[in-house]
This record gives sequence, structure tokens and C-alpha cells, in this order.
Amino acid sequence: MPQFTSEALVLRTYRLGEADRIVVFLTSDRGKKRGVAKGARKTRSRFVGALEPLTHVQVSYYEREHRDLVRVNDVEMLRSPWSALDPDALTYVGYFAELIDEWAPEADPNERLYRLGASVIEAMVVGTPTERLARYFEYWLLRLQGVYPSVLACHGCGADLQDDGARLSARDALFLCPGCLGGSQGPALSPASIAFLREAARARPSSLGDLSWSVRVGRELEAAHHVLITTHLEKELKSMRVLKELRH
Repeated sequence: MPQFTSEALVLRTYRLGEADRIVVFLTSDRGKKRGVAKGARKTRSRFVGALEPLTHVQVSYYEREHRDLVRVNDVEMLRSPWSALDPDALTYVGYFAELIDEWAPEADPNERLYRLGASVIEAMVVGTPTERLARYFEYWLLRLQGVYPSVLACHGCGADLQDDGARLSARDALFLCPGCLGGSQGPALSPASIAFLREAARARPSSLGDLSWSVRVGRELEAAHHVLITTHLEKELKSMRVLKELRH
């Protein structure tokens, strides 16, 4: 039975029997895996602290052909979001992990998705403003999946969207300028929101604190991204509902 070692992002765990856990993790080179961590629920387990959601780890595991579950042998913590400088970042840990889990196919290598997740963890640890990081993460996740509409020009007439802003067509999941709106009543993006997205396309997560930002930009992007995510997943994530409840 071959053994593999790679860096990975822990996405979630759940109980198995009285002492074990099933671990779902995204590796840097072999895609998403599900494995059994023997004794992970014991008080003195060697896995203590290393299996929290969104922890960046180095994992060693055994994989047998035609078996759905691998056997997790060892996990070494490399970076933990629980050491984030911004306390608000911790409320987004489950959300980020659930989004990656939803879009990462089983055993299908996706290095760009892995690198996005790893860079977001790094940004959390160094204190990148949480709201900007969340909107950046949603934007790049949707972009990597090929489902983020162009923010350069109106899909209807080709006008520069930063001139007068845009509105998301809920029906077509496209950004349209005010002149091409028709009956569309989707979330609106101001020129400032369009500017943030264009800057985010060239920025690293750790540098988001340098980008222009306002409460309005955050609210506009959150509303638009919520529509895009729920439309393409055809459901609202549990972690999305949790975030809403925490704000009230």
C-alpha cells in the first residue's frame, strides 16, 4: 500500500466510531482526499490541533487502489488560521473551508485552488482585513471556476463598467451597464466596487489592505457574490447562514 506525503488544507472532519475521525483535505498535488485518522478524538492524540478547518498541514497517508478512504498516518501543522491577528477572521474559517470543499472535486488535482486557499490562510495570519479578504476569496474562487462575469465591459453594449457602475443580471449572471439593464433587478455594483475587483485581479491577498475600500463596496460585493455562489451551487451554504446570524 503506497504512502504519499504532501502539503494540504484541512477542510472538515466528522466522527467515526468512538475514537476516530474522517478527515477531508485538499492536497497540493493529488486533489481532495477523505481519510481515517485513527485515535484522532483521544485526548492525547498526535493529531490534536492539526485537524481544525482550514489548517495548512503536511500530511502523510496510505492509499489503496479502489478504496474511497485513505489512512492518515501523520499530520504536521504548518500554519493555522487560529493564530490570525484579526479576531473577526475566525468567523470566516468555516465559510472559506466549505467553499473550497464544495468546489474541489474528489481526487482531481487543482493546484490553483489549493494555492488560493493557502494564500488566504497566510493573509489571515498576518492580519489582512477580513471583509476585504472574504470578497477577494469569493471573487477568485468564482473566477478560477470560470463563472465570474467580466467586470471590464458591459455584456450588452461593451461600455466600460467603471464609468457608471453595473448591475448583476440575476437571470443571466452577467454584469450590465445602466443603459442595458432592462428589467434586471439584481445586485448593483458602484464604480468603486468595480475598481476594487480590477485591483484584486492583480493583487496578492496579503496586500489587500492597500486597496481602496468602503463599507458600501463590501456590502455590494457581498450581495453580488452571494447570488453568484448560490446560483452555481444551486443552494445556500450552511456557513453563509451562520455568518448572517452572527451579524444580527
